[in-house]
Amino acid sequence: MLLSMTGHGAAQQQADGVSVAADVRTVNSRFFKLSTRTNESYTGLDSRVDETVRSVIRRGTVQVDLRIERESEANALLNEAVLASYCNQLRKFHTGVEGAAPLQIELLLALPGVINDARSQQHDADAVWPLVKTVLTDALAGLSKMRAAEGQAMAADLEANRLEIKGHLEAIEARAPLVVDSYRERLTDRINKMLAEHDVQIQPSDVIREVGIYAERSDIAEETVRLHSHLVQFAKIMEMGESQGKKLEFVTQEMFRETNTIGSKANDAEITAHVIDIKAAIERIREMIQNVE
Repeated sequence: MLLSMTGHGAAQQQADGVSVAADVRTVNSRFFKLSTRTNESYTGLDSRVDETVRSVIRRGTVQVDLRIERESEANALLNEAVLASYCNQLRKFHTGVEGAAPLQIELLLALPGVINDARSQQHDADAVWPLVKTVLTDALAGLSKMRAAEGQAMAADLEANRLEIKGHLEAIEARAPLVVDSYRERLTDRINKMLAEHDVQIQPSDVIREVGIYAERSDIAEETVRLHSHLVQFAKIMEMGESQGKKLEFVTQEMFRETNTIGSKANDAEITAHVIDIKAAIERIREMIQNVE
């Protein structure tokens, strides 16, 4: 089963006066890379978040956003007593200064102690972790569902390209024996023309030797057998229980290598056309598996 490295999942829950929201996004990458953003007061959760995410995702760039809020923190954001004290002191000063500008409440909010940002205070990570883990797990479940759906679509495209390569390869195998026969006919025609024009004698064994050298130099049997093997292996990897993007990358490289050799050895226009089509299909495969976990 293939999994895409691109996906998104989100979840939110509230319990015992604590609200937790998790947002998880992933994009493709050759290696695993996790970035976690949460309240400053809960930075101690990073290692546990890493462990939970790694249990689901093995490769790709992961962005986890955690928002943890307590009802008491929201209610105690403004320290009214401190603000009232500032106002009283400034009013006394204001009455004694001629032409003083009116008091502006937004400027008072910036004074020390007026805003109680309890969210910046360190909290017990152990107490909130059970709820955070539940929400994070739900978000990862949604992410996994999206990645699996996209992976299924990619698997269908990959299989279509694999079968296209197989069809071109079978056409090459059918054409390969005819290439030597065609060369033998061309060589014989050239020799007969030369004999007729210049009265040159040539031994039949020389023709046989020349054809044999050409046949050996243009023999692509080993390459076609290996390419068939790679196609079978590619299909088996796609059917594995776990997504194996790196293995698919390696097999694709081997497929391209064998195709290159076939193109360089087979001196035939029809085979060359099939090789070009195979390379185009391999390139499409290569682009898709860059996003497979």
